[in-house]
Amino acid sequence: MSPSLTVSRIGAQQGSVLRELRTASLREAPYAFGETLEDALLVDPASFDDTATLHANSPRLATFLLYTEGHPAGLVHAYIEEADGARAFVSALWVAPAVRHLRGGELLVNFASQWLAEQGASQVHAWIADENRNAMRFYERLGFGPTGDRRAMPSHEQEAESLYVRHMQPDRDV
Repeated sequence: MSPSLTVSRIGAQQGSVLRELRTASLREAPYAFGETLEDALLVDPASFDDTATLHANSPRLATFLLYTEGHPAGLVHAYIEEADGARAFVSALWVAPAVRHLRGGELLVNFASQWLAEQGASQVHAWIADENRNAMRFYERLGFGPTGDRRAMPSHEQEAESLYVRHMQPDRDV
């Protein structure tokens, strides 16, 4: 029997879970994120509590957690820019290697995309490290495609990332 996967929005009291998953993601795939493990470890643990509270209650940003058999196994952030013409994004997707074969990443991105659509987004964007070919293929399988926009990665300025977009369909199950 395969383990069951569930996704839920982070709770205000889950700062320690957020910190655990964030540092695990940076240990396992440091090339894929806009921050370094060293930076994350320097952050006051109370800051993760503040972030969890904000992401649990904000109408513009959220973190969704993946659980397998009740244990945290992944996360994704979803947010809407505050500027005019605000774009919606998923970011910081990570799933523990031991459960990747169960399609938890797909579940997280679809859950976050649906939440963004409920907030009024017609498109969902994702910045993907150019060196992370697995992530590019993953997002393409979910209906994302490259926009042609590129930039230097915030934490690794010598490396580039590309912007991908997924067009949401009204009343479509993602």
